[in-house]
Amino acid sequence: MSFPFRPPQFNSHRRLLEQKLSDLHKCYDPISLIQIHSQIFRLCLHRDHFVVPKLISAYSLCRCPFAAGAAFDLVPDPSSLLFNTLIRAFAYNSLPSLSFTTFSRMQLSGVKGDSFTYSFLLKSCHGHPRRVQAIHGQLARLGFSADIFVPNSLIDSYSKAGEPGLARKVFDEMLLKDVVSWNSIVGALVRAGEIRDARKMFDEMPERDIVSWNSLLDGYVKVGDMDTAFDLFQRMPERNVVSWSTVVLGYCKKGDMETARTLFDKMGVKNLITWTIMVSGYAEKGLAKEASSLLDKMEETGLILDASATVSILTACAKSGLLGFGKRIHAVVRKHKLRFSTQINNALVDMYAKCGNLDEAWSIFEEIKEKDLVSWNSMVHGLAIHGHGKRALDLFARMEEEGFLPDGVTFIGVLCACTHMGLIKESRKYFSTMEDYGIVPEIEHYGCLLDLLGRRGILMEAYNLAKTMPFEPNAVIWGSLLNACKVHNNVYLAEKVVDELMRLESSDVGNFAIISNIYASAGKWDGMAKARLKMKDAGGQRQAGSSWIELNNVVHEFTVGDRMHPQTDKILRMLNRLGKHLKQLGYVAAKVNV
Repeated sequence: MSFPFRPPQFNSHRRLLEQKLSDLHKCYDPISLIQIHSQIFRLCLHRDHFVVPKLISAYSLCRCPFAAGAAFDLVPDPSSLLFNTLIRAFAYNSLPSLSFTTFSRMQLSGVKGDSFTYSFLLKSCHGHPRRVQAIHGQLARLGFSADIFVPNSLIDSYSKAGEPGLARKVFDEMLLKDVVSWNSIVGALVRAGEIRDARKMFDEMPERDIVSWNSLLDGYVKVGDMDTAFDLFQRMPERNVVSWSTVVLGYCKKGDMETARTLFDKMGVKNLITWTIMVSGYAEKGLAKEASSLLDKMEETGLILDASATVSILTACAKSGLLGFGKRIHAVVRKHKLRFSTQINNALVDMYAKCGNLDEAWSIFEEIKEKDLVSWNSMVHGLAIHGHGKRALDLFARMEEEGFLPDGVTFIGVLCACTHMGLIKESRKYFSTMEDYGIVPEIEHYGCLLDLLGRRGILMEAYNLAKTMPFEPNAVIWGSLLNACKVHNNVYLAEKVVDELMRLESSDVGNFAIISNIYASAGKWDGMAKARLKMKDAGGQRQAGSSWIELNNVVHEFTVGDRMHPQTDKILRMLNRLGKHLKQLGYVAAKVNV
């Protein structure tokens, strides 16, 4: 005799919790997760080897790695699964040192690692090729290399550590390769900028999937070859949201916002990343109205900015000086009660500082509870570029007192502060101090020092520095020195600098225009005539000067000789009035300049 099964009308607490645990991988809300964790405690499941790995993974997805570590610490005699889950959580949250610390605990406790252990450790080796090689050696000794999952991880790790050659060596030594292996090596070559080799490898693939196509598409976008990228995009057997987003990003980077928007509007499915790319593209080009309108449409779909999207858009606003739209993004963060993480606060500090609102930047900076090096660098640089050199140097001193070690970016801000204040002695001291921190000066650091020497009229030392620094001076370096020669009327050195510039920028006639002005200022009319003749023979065009200003959330751009602005007549009348006022005050324009 059988009885029909009838589901219970009431589920037990344990049954309800099991249902929640099965959905933990979908939980991205830390508050909800803490509530589930408290239920786990009440049911004494906080030491359960089945429950805790799920909890650790959920905390990892919520970007709460330290809570994941606390949950792990309550489990006596953790298994290899538990150790692996925590190592992966720290790797996912960019805490490589804690991944390796956990691995050391694993070894000390006598728990043996498996292929997954080392694969998760490899994800913590970004930028550290020696670590990758050390793990590679252990994998070979332990016999894990036969598992195809392992060499695939090694290819990816060597690539991200900046060693595409070693990644290729691992690939070539593989006896068995799957589509992941091929995708990994194509991705490695793309990451290294070796697009021709990546294409060759792509063409040799025995089979391809959507990842293969997207990887090569990303490669062409990164090198700016949008013609080939779009041709590849059209030939793709299938496209997903990543494919569409990549090509939209490419056109945004190129500045072709019309094509980017056309493709964006044709997309069937858009995710937050796609919307962010388009909004950021408009913001970076200073198109505040378009960015704001698109953000409105995004919010109508129910999507809300997350931390990554917020940082991306704020960074775009910082590049274009779009303060008004940046303020709106700040308001959106408050409205949706996004957690003001250090990353978001850093982006806000950078945006406000670069847009000139130093008071707001400083206020946010001081409120950051867990400052990192980026926090300090953003504020130091912001103060420096806006002429607050003393405050920038004082902040640098405070940063050192609080135990933060500067990096190369820090010293660019410090040297920039010295430049604005004309502090030659101090700038030389800071330049030398870089060696004490193990920082090798880059061309940007030499550029700051050279700019300061040029401003102070120490031109020969600046020229000798440019000739002896361990890099080939670029056009920015020589252009800075040429402008210094113009300010100090040094004809002899200007001639040498122009020769260097023409070797690098033969089509930029602006360099001849500058030296023509220098000859005129010195009364050397023959030299001026020769410079004008060379400018004519060069056949290039001088790039028209331009400037822009944001007013009421609209960016107004002005170019020399352009009368397209609707209020041109009104603006010119105001400029005429200002010119008359300046003459009354005794100012006279330099008529030798062109």
